[in-house]
Amino acid sequence: MIGSVLLGGGMFLAGCSASSNSAASSSEAAGRAAGPVAATAGPAKEAVPSSAALGNSAGHGGTGTTARLAPASSIIYTAQLTVRAGDVSSAAAQAAQIAEGAGGYVSSETAKIDPDHPSKATASVQLKIPVTAYPATLGQLGHRLGTQLALQQQAQDVTQQVADVNSQVASDQAAIAQLRGLLSHAGSVGELLSVQNQINAEESNLESMQAQQRALSHETSYATVTLMILGPKARPVLHRQKAPPTLAGGFGAGWHALRVAVSWTLAFLGAIAPFAVVLAVAGYVIYRGRRWLSRRGPTAGPASPES
Repeated sequence: MIGSVLLGGGMFLAGCSASSNSAASSSEAAGRAAGPVAATAGPAKEAVPSSAALGNSAGHGGTGTTARLAPASSIIYTAQLTVRAGDVSSAAAQAAQIAEGAGGYVSSETAKIDPDHPSKATASVQLKIPVTAYPATLGQLGHRLGTQLALQQQAQDVTQQVADVNSQVASDQAAIAQLRGLLSHAGSVGELLSVQNQINAEESNLESMQAQQRALSHETSYATVTLMILGPKARPVLHRQKAPPTLAGGFGAGWHALRVAVSWTLAFLGAIAPFAVVLAVAGYVIYRGRRWLSRRGPTAGPASPES
């Protein structure tokens, strides 16, 4: 009896310890499972404010500059804007003021004004506008000068070209530095001249690449807007895009060239025909005269001794 009681108590104690161990393991597993969830939940809670902040920053932009431009890329922006204004001269002056107010400038200006017909005056103004103010300034030009008739915009990505030019400039500078180091260790006059010639060639190449670098930097920093201002009765200039060449177009161009060549050949023959007729008649007369003289020559020769 005592043995059975001890055995039952031992089994009871073992069961209690096992249940406590299983509960602890289950709580530990739950903690481990909750760990990654909490870890992932933390960044998710932080990502929501960042998205909201991005939306707020885009919403407060107003002009849409951030949405339309690509600051991380090197892009050349160009636009062609046509407006109709009551006074072409004042509209051109106002366009220059708008560009200068945005930090830009007028690169070229051409005006055609007829004093007898001032309503048919036209002006072409090329503006350079900073890229950061390009969309807003373009909108002002289209609405403040007069009635907008046409607008065309282009964007050329030159990021790879800019990177290549920058890499070439750095490579040329490093090569010049190495050559200057060799120049200080050159011994003979021939070696000095050879190294100096290589330095001159590298410096010339470096100047060319730096010029391209400055040109690309200016083109990507300033957008080019070609503004066409028309008077009340001036006709807009239509720029038609050329269609790509085709087989039918090439055949038509060849046939037209053949007809033009035949026409010019016939015209040339018609121009020289009167001269050819006159020369032919003169040649025939000369030929007949020489034959007549040659026939009279033998008969006149024997008669002279008898006389």
